[in-house]
Amino acid sequence: MLRIAICDDETDARDALRIQLEKILIEDAEEIVYEFSSGTNAASWLASHPGEIDLLFLDVEMKGLNGMETAEKIRTFDTGLVIVFVTGYSDYVFDGYRVGALDYLMKPVAKEKLRQVIGRVRAKSAQEEPHTFTLKNRDGTWRFRLSDILYFYSDRRQVVLVTAKGQYPFYARLDEIEKQLSSDFVRIHQRYLVHPAHVDYLGSESVSIHGQELPCSRRYRETALQRIARSMMGGSLT
Repeated sequence: MLRIAICDDETDARDALRIQLEKILIEDAEEIVYEFSSGTNAASWLASHPGEIDLLFLDVEMKGLNGMETAEKIRTFDTGLVIVFVTGYSDYVFDGYRVGALDYLMKPVAKEKLRQVIGRVRAKSAQEEPHTFTLKNRDGTWRFRLSDILYFYSDRRQVVLVTAKGQYPFYARLDEIEKQLSSDFVRIHQRYLVHPAHVDYLGSESVSIHGQELPCSRRYRETALQRIARSMMGGSLT
């Protein structure tokens, strides 16, 4: 699934890019899910919705917060979002390197050039897919890098994914998540599945992650402590 957003303060420009994209995108697998009319709105929304967008087409010449300023603001909280600048001027091309832009598209956007960019994004997403976790809840679809996840915990019929920036509940069984992520995460309790790279302290009956103490039950203790200790010393979990 490739989720795309467009940010341009001109309605005609957003419409033109959307029409071109709709000719290229794979139906039911790729979609344009958001359009923003200002950089301020885009940066604000993205800050509170991590992982919900994979690709942002960002106009450079916008009133208020321009495209480059918007990208700089986004990079303060999201280094993984793919950004492609759209511009009417070639002068900005080299500026994109400092914010990690994938590419530039010149207006009017040529279909073949757009197709090439989408191909690169697809290839990048496929390469990163094994290192991400995607969940769906009532607020939308969220994609997280495994390295950003602190731990999961079960709460009745739900599982909650915890990062340093927030908590994200969704309906699932912790046992199924453990099967899916067993090579990267360690079960320490019936209710907790943790990323060992984020463990600050390893005790006999608990672990601490970002200052929060989590219980380590007798059932999982021996295996869990061995795997976490191995990870803390720089070894493999297996």
